[in-house]
Amino acid sequence: MAEQFSLKDHLFNEQTVGQLAAEFATGVSGFDADRFAAEALEGFPERELMARMDWMADCLEGQLASDFATMADQLHAALPTQLDVAKTDDDFGHFIHATPGILAVRHGLETDRSRSMALLYEATQRFSMEFYIRAFINRWPDETLAELAMWSGDSNYHVRRLVSEGTRPRLPWATNIILTPEQTFPLLDVLHADPTRYVTRSVANHLNDLSKIVPDAVLARFADWAALGRQDAKELAWMRRHALRSLIKQGHEGAMAALGYRADAPVTAQIVLAQPSVKIGDALAFEVVLDSDQNIPVLVDYRIDFMRAGGKRAEKVFKLKVAEVQAGKSLKMKKAHRFKGDATTFTVYEGVHRIIVQVNGRDVAEVSFDLTA
Repeated sequence: MAEQFSLKDHLFNEQTVGQLAAEFATGVSGFDADRFAAEALEGFPERELMARMDWMADCLEGQLASDFATMADQLHAALPTQLDVAKTDDDFGHFIHATPGILAVRHGLETDRSRSMALLYEATQRFSMEFYIRAFINRWPDETLAELAMWSGDSNYHVRRLVSEGTRPRLPWATNIILTPEQTFPLLDVLHADPTRYVTRSVANHLNDLSKIVPDAVLARFADWAALGRQDAKELAWMRRHALRSLIKQGHEGAMAALGYRADAPVTAQIVLAQPSVKIGDALAFEVVLDSDQNIPVLVDYRIDFMRAGGKRAEKVFKLKVAEVQAGKSLKMKKAHRFKGDATTFTVYEGVHRIIVQVNGRDVAEVSFDLTA
């Protein structure tokens, strides 16, 4: 059996810790690279991914100055070369370079906000400081927002992305923040027109978060931005699709309309199962057939109504197809959905399940099947 991939070991290991140790040995006088590497590696086995970043910061602290002003200078001196500004996407950096943010929060949040923000500004051009800016937002909201407003026009796209990503309402893995949509929308008004996909993807993800809180305001913002015409029309359309994905899964009529799909599309549907039951670990093959007397664009999803422990039920939405039904011509879509028995994030159970097909957010057909051991 192949060895299971470990993200924490991929990110934090002898090679990556050695890289960080070498950077500090080069930038900080008297830094003992071997001591740091040995201490860090010794503490990794008992720690998960995020805890390993904190542990590396613990190990660094023992060899850095106790006063934050000097520590900040040392952290700055040990920073690696900036990420390639010629790139436009997928250049997140390396998790080993989170340590300046961790130590800025620990030692500069209360005592030296200005120097801390300067350090985060430099560090985010090596590895995103999205987790660590949030502590400053919560502690110093007005001051931090004012600085972020300036950063939204920065020449470095990693800095601009931090403005959007760091203020996301539901940033994965991150500390909650106290900002309201009214406080972050002005930042997105600037960033939505960014020429870099790395930034506009963050804006779209931010808006997806906001769509779960103020969906109508998100839709209105896209209408306003389209009228302004500051962003390329194709890029804005991509952002809209990406930002409205959660609303689309919910069948939100306003989101469907914004993407050009009629909630009342005159479509009939049929689901044809390859077999009436499927075993856990196998795939259920099925076909969806749509018909209409009009040419109509369709966004087709399917939901599975799962049997859960104790007789409870739970639904999950899955994408099927984006297409157009031609008048008088059946649109056929095939799918094989596997019910993994060894998934770590979602356990499946025996019992009667249902497939529900939704077209443009409206349920149009359903069928039951048995999931067996």
